[in-house]
Amino acid sequence: MASIGLPVPAGFTLTTEVCSYFEQHGTFPEALKEEVLNALATVEQRTGLKFGDSTNPLLVSVRAGAPPSMPGMMDTVLNVGLNGKTVEAMSDKYGDPRFAFDTYRRFIQMYADVVLGLDVDFEKMLNRAKQLRGVKQDTDLEAEDLEKLVRDYKARIFVELGQEFPTDPREQLWGAIEAVFKSWSNPRAKTYRELHGIPDKWGTAVNVQAMVFGNMGNDCATGVAFTRDPSTGDNHFYGEFLVNAQGEDVVAGIRTPRELTMKQRLAHGSELPSLQELMPNMFRELMGVREQLERHYKDMHEIEFTIQKGKLFLLQTRTGKRTTHAAIKIAVDMANEGLVSKEEAIMRLKPQLLEHLLHPTIDPAFEKKVLIQARSCKAIKLERERLFSL
Repeated sequence: MASIGLPVPAGFTLTTEVCSYFEQHGTFPEALKEEVLNALATVEQRTGLKFGDSTNPLLVSVRAGAPPSMPGMMDTVLNVGLNGKTVEAMSDKYGDPRFAFDTYRRFIQMYADVVLGLDVDFEKMLNRAKQLRGVKQDTDLEAEDLEKLVRDYKARIFVELGQEFPTDPREQLWGAIEAVFKSWSNPRAKTYRELHGIPDKWGTAVNVQAMVFGNMGNDCATGVAFTRDPSTGDNHFYGEFLVNAQGEDVVAGIRTPRELTMKQRLAHGSELPSLQELMPNMFRELMGVREQLERHYKDMHEIEFTIQKGKLFLLQTRTGKRTTHAAIKIAVDMANEGLVSKEEAIMRLKPQLLEHLLHPTIDPAFEKKVLIQARSCKAIKLERERLFSL
């Protein structure tokens, strides 16, 4: 995405070769430490921020990036680089202690789970804080509530580990990098590879990116979108977003996401404004991204995005998962639109699709009684992948 001029946060990639080395030796190549520090210095130069600085801190995300799309199978750590000094610097810089401590409590919760391997019910502690404040949404918590949560999280981690939560940003970074590489071999990722015929030897890359924030206020947002409807294959933008949130909130299901388009909102009977209505300029820019990605990749794509104070950032894109009927419609439509040749469209349809197509299905016109409804399309996808791994 960066190579075609889209707004991607500055960052660098540790390649799949590093993963293979780590899998074989249980450690990193000697030269890697210096290479990472040099790459981090380049990110600092491009952003004007400094990792671990007590006045103008840079925070980073650490994400997996396998050669094939493996949505939800491997780990991510956001907001790496926060400690007592950097959280105060974030508070002073943006004049918003609530945002700073909200980001810090998110980081501690994610790092404890992914890197430290702790099975702590942080959500229960968060819900208790909401009860004490008398609110239902985490966005309604005050700065002092979140600051207390940070202290409570750290105290619980000390009880579990017998040691303090790591405060050295570089230690945090290497802990996150190692954890994301290790997630290539977690049970759900292994099962996913077996189901999809992905070789274990391929490994995953790790992407380290400067953080951008969708949780800085009501003029910020985060979301996931598909360039076409992954269920039907119809050629319209499809997805969901949350105001004043970070990416994991869309998946967690604790807040109900909103629709991207007004058409989608009306179809779902939602009263909350869509992104198209709430932030029309950002929506138009996202529509341009949609068109550019399809022209470049010549396929339907999934996008993860963040809006920070009126600026759009693209965090990730991958070939979008789709139903059998959607795959056929998208292939035919893209051939008719001239994006791909008829031969290429046919070759995209794997033989297994025909088997799926011949299975009995429920008549779309049949009157159905809805028993349960998932909160988000991404949550459905992640739950499906989790069930596959059982």
